[in-house]
This record gives sequence, structure tokens and C-alpha cells, in this order.
Amino acid sequence: MSAEAGPRSQSEDGPREMEPGGVLYELRGNIAVITLNRPEVKNAQNLAMLYALDRAFYEFSQDDAADVAVLRGAGSCFSAGHDMGSAGMDYDVSYPPVSMWWDHVGKEGVENWLAWEEEAYVGMSHRWRDIPKPTIAMVHGPCIAAGLMLAWPCDLIIASEDATFSDPVLRMGVPGVELFAHPWELGPRQAKELLFLGDKISAERARELGMVNRVVPSEELEAHTMDLAERIAEMPRLGLVLAKKAVNRAQDAMGYRTGTDVSFGLHQLAQAHNQIVSGGPGRGHDARSMRERKTSGPGNPGVDRPNEL
Repeated sequence: MSAEAGPRSQSEDGPREMEPGGVLYELRGNIAVITLNRPEVKNAQNLAMLYALDRAFYEFSQDDAADVAVLRGAGSCFSAGHDMGSAGMDYDVSYPPVSMWWDHVGKEGVENWLAWEEEAYVGMSHRWRDIPKPTIAMVHGPCIAAGLMLAWPCDLIIASEDATFSDPVLRMGVPGVELFAHPWELGPRQAKELLFLGDKISAERARELGMVNRVVPSEELEAHTMDLAERIAEMPRLGLVLAKKAVNRAQDAMGYRTGTDVSFGLHQLAQAHNQIVSGGPGRGHDARSMRERKTSGPGNPGVDRPNEL
């Protein structure tokens, strides 16, 4: 693996594509390597990718030969967030559900958005956070908005020096991405700054704030992450799951689950408001309009924010 990670096609002995597509799964010894595989759109997440990722994580959780999972992105970045207009955008397609929510297709307004985003965004993120085995996000390049919802559920985040993190969606009139874990990942005041400005932060800054475990040179990212995964895999399986559960439940006791659920309701309120006043949940924004936003500020003259979408 490298900063330009991941093959687009698979060989007989290489990674195999998970259904319904957009994710590769490979077992390297006792380490499962899961690759977001839409590099042509910077791993923007359509529903097919999310359901394929859920399938990959489920397979990892049930495979006794796999002890640790590493999640990475193919191509130039980890993930540019939600698919906001590619040819593969599929939000009107039904997929077999992984929760008890009704099929969003054919529903209107909040009946559509709530079911869709509870099932595929918040619901899946919570499922992945509670996988009873260790998971590591290996992040290179931009990790934007919904990209955070793939990295945050992982137990560890290892980032290359060129990695950046941002959540610019307040410009759409919503409080943040659907999984509102910002206060727990960054602390309250830094979470507000990230959201209010929409700026990207560097991997090193994310490490200082406690969101990222380690920052390594791009050319060392694969070797460092795999070495860490192998070291973790040497630990007793039961001890690992109990330690993970203890930390996650402590975080929940500090309000994580309640806070993310309440904030998701505010996200739905914002989208309903946008639908009333502008005719759509995102105030008319798409990937292009988000790219074209420019701001200047102290220490950041003329910087495009976000310039990676």
C-alpha cells in the first residue's frame, strides 16, 4: 500500500470485490485489508460502496482467520465524502437493508431522508464502531465530511503527513455530517472551529487534538500501519474485545451515543428547513459549488476551502 493505494482490478490471488461494488477485500495473513475502490471519484461514497463496506466488515468480523482490519482508500485520497453527482450516484436505488428501517425509495421528505440516513450513514457507522475486533483507518490525502464517518468508527487512525481532515457542510445549512462525533473526536471548542469555518486541518494538528494516533511519512504509511496491525493481532482476542467494549461504553457514558443521536435529529431538521426554503436538503449545493468557495483569513490568505472535493 502507498499514498496512491490500491489496484482497480483484482487478480485471481488478489483482492476481491464485495457486492454490490466499490470495495475490495483481501486477507494478508491474519490482517484483513479493506479498500474503498472508487478512485476515479476520490472514493466518494454512493450507497453501493457503503453496503459493500458493511459486507466487508461483516465478513471480517465472522472470519476466525482475520484478527485486525485495515481500512484504506484507493487512489489519491481516503474519501471525498458523499457522492454528490457522479454517474454512479444511486440514492434512488433499493438495497437489502441491514437494519429494521423501511426502504427509503418511494418515500417523500423526512420519511425518505430519515430512513436512508439512519440506515446507511449513522446506523452503519455505529455498527462498525462496535465490531468486536480491532480496526485501523489508514488515511492519506483528503478525508472530507462523510469520509470522517468511515475513519471515526475505527479504533485507531494512522495518517500520512499529507492527510487532511475537514467537514465543510455547514455551508449547506446543516450542523455537520450525519455522525456528529466532532466534540468527542476534537473537543468542544476545536469542533466548533472546524464546523464554523469549514477549514481543513493537517494530520499533525489532528494528532495534537487526539483524533489521530500517529502521523508518518507517506512512503512509510503502509509498512507502519501493517506492522501496528500485526502487533495488535498478537494480543488475546478476548482481551482486545473487552478493552474495546470498555472504552466504547465509557465514551457512551460521557454522552457519545445520546449526543450523536440528538445531533442526527438536528441534521434532519436542517434538511427539512432547506427543503422548505430552497427546494432541496442541501440549499442547492453540489460538489462544484462546494469546491468554488474561497475565503481568506489570518495565516490562510486566498486558500480554497475545501479544495479537494
